[in-house]
Amino acid sequence: MTPIKIKLIVYDFDGVMTDNKVYVDQNGNEMVQVNRADGLGVSEIKKLGIEQIIISTEQNPVVSTRAHKLGIPCLQGIENKKMALFDYCKENDIDLKNVAYVGNDINDKNVMENTGLTFCPADAHESIKNISDHVLKTKGGHGVIRELFDLINNKKGE
Repeated sequence: MTPIKIKLIVYDFDGVMTDNKVYVDQNGNEMVQVNRADGLGVSEIKKLGIEQIIISTEQNPVVSTRAHKLGIPCLQGIENKKMALFDYCKENDIDLKNVAYVGNDINDKNVMENTGLTFCPADAHESIKNISDHVLKTKGGHGVIRELFDLINNKKGE
């Protein structure tokens, strides 16, 4: 991993915190599956003093509900993730070189090309794997953030 001081980790939601599937009932209510190990990962990363945020193209209450439970900010319904991250970093005095981004599909590519460090799940789109600094062993929705914590935590001990 590149030796940068991570101050902020940005997560895409669908395909990173979920397996990229959505369940729809007969009333049109949507539901996704998340992994409790990721909740632990988020909690442990907080203890390292690293800020975290979800930036999602999707506009869905399930995204904000999960973010609220994890205790991290969430920007959703975002068409231009790059500009949203630029604005967030400017407002919070964070240099983009100190941002790690975890994304999985082509709508993450533009923003990932502008951050200091990039990660993607094992089942990410090939174009995202090609630009990622680290392709994780874990598939989306199966503990990506938990694996990320182990990587970050192990690097701190070196």
